[in-house]
Amino acid sequence: MDLKFSVAGRIAKPVDEVFETVVNPDRLSHFFTTGGAKGRIETGAVVTWDFHDFPGAFPVHVVEVEKDRRIVLRWGSAEKAAAHDPANSRETVVTMTFEPLDDGRTLVRISEEGWSQTQEGLKASYGNCEGWTGMLCAMKAWLEHGLNLREGFYK
Repeated sequence: MDLKFSVAGRIAKPVDEVFETVVNPDRLSHFFTTGGAKGRIETGAVVTWDFHDFPGAFPVHVVEVEKDRRIVLRWGSAEKAAAHDPANSRETVVTMTFEPLDDGRTLVRISEEGWSQTQEGLKASYGNCEGWTGMLCAMKAWLEHGLNLREGFYK
């Protein structure tokens, strides 16, 4: 069994606006990265995301960006890798897709994979599934209603 998940939600905004909200660090910092985002998400870039609930800036490697359609990221997992790994960490791959719907809304799907088939891998995958679900909810509330759901939620 591969440990992977996919979460999705519909946002009542056009695909170009939703996509820009994810790739633009100023916009992403309004609803997702409670400690701020640095760097625009572009193919080959390494950006940083900081969260009050997980202090310290996380490096996020941008593998691929297809404007208004898809983003592929690679980043560190909370799961520790095997002891022989010099960095002693494991990375996962996150794929975000953006699909314009006939009614003007955008379907956003976020998938992540790459954990080991261990109890630690399972726990780390559940934590990230929770985080991405929260991100989709927060993005919907911010884009559609100007509300920051994460403000004060974690700290």
